[in-house]
Amino acid sequence: MKNLKRLTPKEEEIMSCFWQHGPLFVRELLEKLPDPRPHFNTVSTFVRGLEAKGWLSHEQIGNSYRYAPAVDAAEYRDKSLHGLVSRFFDRSYVSFVSSLVKDEKISTDELRELIERIESQKS
Repeated sequence: MKNLKRLTPKEEEIMSCFWQHGPLFVRELLEKLPDPRPHFNTVSTFVRGLEAKGWLSHEQIGNSYRYAPAVDAAEYRDKSLHGLVSRFFDRSYVSFVSSLVKDEKISTDELRELIERIESQKS
């Protein structure tokens, strides 16, 4: 992933719509945002800002622009997770998972399933 700035919560919400639905016009994006929906101009400003930052690209269709993600959702997720683990768990994924278990955010059954997935990927 390029050297992109971290997304704000509102920018992440907008990018999630693009990642989930693909290319959208601003009006279509607005319809997909949860209530209370921001004003069209507000959404348009966010979209143009995300494009200027490299998160979105556009194609002109008639007199309108249709925007699409320029960064893959999985790539963003992986980089975000890596940053979280680096900042809060001293780069240790074991500490991260241990924290999930300790705080009961992941059950023993889910942990077993995770281990099975890891083992099956190795074979």
